[in-house]
Amino acid sequence: MNILMTLSQLEVTGAEVYSVTLADKFIERGHKVFIISDTLTKKTKAEYTHAPLSKRTLIYRIKNSIFIYRFIKRNNIHIVNAHSRASAWVSSVASKFANVPLVVFIHGRQATFLSRRIFHGFGNYTITICEKLEQQLLKVFKLSPDKIEVIRNGFDLPVVEEKKASMQKTVAFVTRLSGPKKDLAYKLLEYLSASDFFDQVDGVKFKIIGGQTIPPEFEKFKNDFEFTGYIENLPHEIKNADVVIGSGRIAIETILYKKPLIAMGEACTIGLVTKDNLRFALETNFGDMNVTEKEFDFEKIMSDLKTALHLKECDDSVYEKVKSDCDIVKVVDRLEFVFQSVRVRFYRNEIPIIYYHRIAKDINDAGKHGIFVTEEQFEYHLRFLKNKGYKTVTFEEALQIKKDCVSGKFVIITFDDGYEDNYTLAFPLLKKYGFKAIVFLVAGLEYNLWDEQSDEPKLKMLSRQQILEMIEYGIEFGSHTLSHADLSKLSDEKVKAELADSKKILEEKLGREIFSFAFPYGNCNESVKKIAKESGYKFAFATDRAPLGLHEDIFQIRRIGIFPNTTTAGLGRKVKGNYIFKRIKKDSPDLRIPL
Repeated sequence: MNILMTLSQLEVTGAEVYSVTLADKFIERGHKVFIISDTLTKKTKAEYTHAPLSKRTLIYRIKNSIFIYRFIKRNNIHIVNAHSRASAWVSSVASKFANVPLVVFIHGRQATFLSRRIFHGFGNYTITICEKLEQQLLKVFKLSPDKIEVIRNGFDLPVVEEKKASMQKTVAFVTRLSGPKKDLAYKLLEYLSASDFFDQVDGVKFKIIGGQTIPPEFEKFKNDFEFTGYIENLPHEIKNADVVIGSGRIAIETILYKKPLIAMGEACTIGLVTKDNLRFALETNFGDMNVTEKEFDFEKIMSDLKTALHLKECDDSVYEKVKSDCDIVKVVDRLEFVFQSVRVRFYRNEIPIIYYHRIAKDINDAGKHGIFVTEEQFEYHLRFLKNKGYKTVTFEEALQIKKDCVSGKFVIITFDDGYEDNYTLAFPLLKKYGFKAIVFLVAGLEYNLWDEQSDEPKLKMLSRQQILEMIEYGIEFGSHTLSHADLSKLSDEKVKAELADSKKILEEKLGREIFSFAFPYGNCNESVKKIAKESGYKFAFATDRAPLGLHEDIFQIRRIGIFPNTTTAGLGRKVKGNYIFKRIKKDSPDLRIPL
């Protein structure tokens, strides 16, 4: 994907640090990332372009919207990701005219003035960094619950080293000295200076870290506090502190170094973070966001500081929870998933997977239950696909095509059961038109016993030699159980046998790994999918009861059935990519991006 990230800022912020971290991780995964911002302090592999996005007059908003629109078109941007209020507004306008989806990150409390409510610019999907922000957007701005989720700030997990013992304790208060954080810092320092704190904790070094410049009103605190200004290597300062006061990303990074944390942000005081208040701390982004703003308890901060100075590190349970929630690998995995899902819903399009069963010589050889197309009909279908410029791909190729946003017409052709006619009738036509396919084999039967029980004609299944010849050409094979059983109706033990034994038999028979599976009748449940994964399959295919995006559940992949009544025109509708969206209702839960 070509990803554009936009920010509006005049000094380094948590949003910048987060976006740069994400940008570099996406680049490592093969994506191309661009950043547009007023300034950019942190180093990044992304391509940076300056634009005065923080200027919010009407004329600048129009100019910035046009600039971003042209940038999107010139660089073939596939998705826009805004990380601040002003950048979200202009990105929303530009994305709409450029016809690309917009995902907006919300890093802080949103102003609720009227114009913001009318035109909020939250994009096609909104991500907040904590639950209290999500609550504000749902309650005040009436966002749809289907188009918002919480994804916390992500970090590379640091190596925790034991700090060497020192006679002097160090408290690091990491904050900006501008905006609301400046006012909060001033009040805290004023409170501590006027209290008996320094008399009770003699010898403590108290550092104020942050701020491009030190405001003149802070001069009076310089006897008690050391002001460092902005420091590039902030992790070094956190590692060497005994206690850290902070919120947001600073708070998370402190815990990841296992340091005692005093959480205090723009909205509220939490104090020393423990297992008892961790949930609330995470919900408020460690004090930066709350339903009620500016509830500060400086006496608690002072009391908790005294307690924290006697601690060696934070609670293990606090560390483990934050490490799990904020692992950058998990965060980027989820964002990559979300970006693809947003694109699928925005364009209402997905690479189609079609499935056939039997290929009958003619209608007289067809059977009763409509699980066939005739040889003539199948050739019409392949000729249509060829003439329309479709290319057949494997499922793994399809996932990569989606990830890279490759343009073109693609289709995945599959066959269920493994009838001999897939070799005698379908295979020659696939070769004639230069197409590939995936065939799912019933491994434990030599003929279609399950069909015979339904009064269908008795038919032979593919032989080993036929399968090997098809493999040599490029046909892929997967499992379809041992006996064509409805797995949703079996015990777990029987499901394991159907899945694991069929895989083993086919691998021994064909001398290669079998990594894909198709559920008979399309029937599955969470237990069956779990067993499929445990049995060593990489993918499992269902029918039309599955998520909209191919990537959204690789153990329940959606397919579109092809039957005797599927005309060439009908096939054209089914492979266009928007077929499933035309059939789905606007309020369908399937439209929600799976969590």
